[in-house]
Amino acid sequence: MQNGNSAVVRPARREEAADLARLGDMAGHGLPSYFWRHTAEPGQNPMEIGIARAIRDDADFSWRNAAVAEVDGRVAAAVVSYAIGDEPEPLDELGPIMRTLQSLENRALGSHYVNVLAVYPEFRRRGLGRALLEEAERRAGPRRLSLIVEDTNTAARRLYDAFGFRVAAEVPMVKEDWKSDANAWILMERPVSRDFQTAPGGTTL
Repeated sequence: MQNGNSAVVRPARREEAADLARLGDMAGHGLPSYFWRHTAEPGQNPMEIGIARAIRDDADFSWRNAAVAEVDGRVAAAVVSYAIGDEPEPLDELGPIMRTLQSLENRALGSHYVNVLAVYPEFRRRGLGRALLEEAERRAGPRRLSLIVEDTNTAARRLYDAFGFRVAAEVPMVKEDWKSDANAWILMERPVSRDFQTAPGGTTL
């Protein structure tokens, strides 16, 4: 798919795992690399952990669940999205930060979750974020969209509001020693596209 800014939206490739890791860390404002640092071996670059995770075939955060916007042959932006199951994930064995985030995901059961949406700074203000949300919506099919955003991320929230997302829940942020200016995580959801809304009797509206 090509948008009006000469960007091509297409499925990600395995060899683009480094871009997915970098953009994933940007989307999470450094929280992913915070976790990667805690699991890295001595002397290991934490970004290697992110790349190894993005290159997996059978995980949620995977190149297989990603799409990129390509501009002039370069990856300019990416989205990673996937279906959340119908059963809540257990929280007992998670650390405080992840327990808070997972508790919000557990409120979005059955949705198509936008885990990562990020644009490299030099490619912003070209409509790439919206184009990738449209790709996530296409992949969602008959599922509603969901995502989690920091309360202070006003630029992203403006995009999500304009795309039809609405606040579904909010919880105070747990930070431990992760540095963030935000105070809360916000779960936002977007209803199912009219293309997939079904009237009684199974007729698509």
